Amino acid sequence: MADEDGFPYVLPMNFGYEDGTIYLHSAQEGRSISILEKNPHACITFCSDPELIFQHPDVACSYRMRAGSVICEGKIEFENDFAEKEKALDIIMKQYTERTFSYSVPAVNNVKIWKMKIENMQAKEFGIMKPGSISYKDRTEF
Repeated sequence: MADEDGFPYVLPMNFGYEDGTIYLHSAQEGRSISILEKNPHACITFCSDPELIFQHPDVACSYRMRAGSVICEGKIEFENDFAEKEKALDIIMKQYTERTFSYSVPAVNNVKIWKMKIENMQAKEFGIMKPGSISYKDRTEF
């Protein structure tokens, strides 16, 4: 997100995803909320498990990260409906565990639910293994 002076503001968050929508949660107030109330446009990025690979252990330029990334753009909307907030919390929790949860009324009322319908998405895989490359985690001592 970007504040009214154009300065970017980034923060790591837990998320959930369902049907083209990313769900996030936060406190009711804060810098991010103030920014998004003025400018709801946001960019969310994800990175898969990075892996250090190299072609030769003594050549620094042969080292690189192998991973994938996804960049999603859209507008943040805040959900205020109690039942929809519970649904969003379930979607977020499903991202991390198969357990089901119940939420207290104060917990649901005190959480800010963010929804971003993905308008644009780009994905990239980088650090493709070339012939002769070695994964750092699979290396043997040299």
